[in-house]
Amino acid sequence: MSSQKIICQLPEERIKNFNEVSLGFTEEQAILEAKRCLGCKEPKCAEGCPVDIDIPAFIRFVAENRFDLAIAKIKEKNNLPAICGRVCPQEDQCEIKCVLGKKNEPVAIGSLERFVADWEMTNERKETEQYSQSILYSQQLKVAVVGSGPAGLSCAVDLAKFGYRVTLFESLHKPGGVLVYGIPEFRLPKSIVSYEIENIKRLGVEIVLNTLIGKTYTLDDLFKQNFKAIFIGTGAGLPQFLKIPGENLNRVYSANEFLTRINLMRAYEFPEYSTPINIGEEVIVIGGGNVAFDCARCAIRLGKRATLVYRRTEEEMPAREVEIKNAKEEGLNSQLLTQPIRMIGDSDGYVRELECIRMELGSPDESGRRRPIPIKDSNFILDTDTVIVAIGQSPNPLIPKVSPDLKVNADGTIWVDSDLMTSIGGVFAGGDIITGADTVISAMGAGKKAVRSIDRYIKKK
Repeated sequence: MSSQKIICQLPEERIKNFNEVSLGFTEEQAILEAKRCLGCKEPKCAEGCPVDIDIPAFIRFVAENRFDLAIAKIKEKNNLPAICGRVCPQEDQCEIKCVLGKKNEPVAIGSLERFVADWEMTNERKETEQYSQSILYSQQLKVAVVGSGPAGLSCAVDLAKFGYRVTLFESLHKPGGVLVYGIPEFRLPKSIVSYEIENIKRLGVEIVLNTLIGKTYTLDDLFKQNFKAIFIGTGAGLPQFLKIPGENLNRVYSANEFLTRINLMRAYEFPEYSTPINIGEEVIVIGGGNVAFDCARCAIRLGKRATLVYRRTEEEMPAREVEIKNAKEEGLNSQLLTQPIRMIGDSDGYVRELECIRMELGSPDESGRRRPIPIKDSNFILDTDTVIVAIGQSPNPLIPKVSPDLKVNADGTIWVDSDLMTSIGGVFAGGDIITGADTVISAMGAGKKAVRSIDRYIKKK
């Protein structure tokens, strides 16, 4: 949160469009916010950053109205600042460690990062393009990166800066992974992702689309194409379901399918884009994370009534506070301490009702949150004609399935050693494919770490 009031679209207006909700700091606001920084001799904020940005330094440059130096300082460590400034949970990472936050609001580090990244786009700086020319002359040895989400993009950029010739393989028709198919336009505009990816291309990274590694090519095929190492960053794109009766009814969606149609296939622009999504008027979203709120807020923008069903209380929700606040302002209804147990359909096979049971909270479980316990004989029915299941994603299973030598953990994640190397020599992995679903910035940190390991591996070999 910030001591400065950030301009946002009014709720009654933003529910009618998919435009970005927050408009970010003005120049004056950014400078005033940066001047709040105490310039601690032993700053704790940087300890919370998974990619090790020198946070005090870039904030000092903002306070001095030297935005060009601020963005340069950020880009020493973070290759996707406009994205991270919008979607990373700074309140749980860098901002939570800010000394000011002990008594007042912490410095709005995320909003300042977004400001300088947006300033760079507005002022069309060309340093990246000039810098890339010197890199291109040195790129000889080939490295393959599989998946163009946060881990893959971060890995590809740093590999190019290390002097490698990088080919980035993406299974879909647009690069960006979860950044383009999973996060709605009102939280992360596609133009922002496109801008960051164009900068990556200027570094010499080749992006090959519509290519599914595991089907189009195997890992062995890539080695035969003279790639010296491979990084797997295919994420956690396998939807999880409740495994209750009725989940195969019509108009029951996984969050993955719903958001992909909305974001990548632009179903919200039907009939201009002929990819409609078949939903009714009463949409129930099951879950309490950011993805669940994304689904619900998309449904609201499509003119539907949306209700969130969550088995704990709001206090235990993993979603960001700002997303919960925005959703409430936009008219989202909630059924808390509620667990679905059955979906009921009509004679045509469409979902019509959701049977639930009330819950109460017991002692904490392994997540640290209080465990939900069913209340006997508390069953009740919610009317609905669309259900979206947003209870999490599992690691993408395709490459492990066709790579018998690739060791996989019990939860489906790929096993890696301390250098992020898998059980196959020269094959590395990072991001959600090794951790399960996590944050954008954590995946980026894994991609950067893998680059150093890949570089050591190739030079040693």
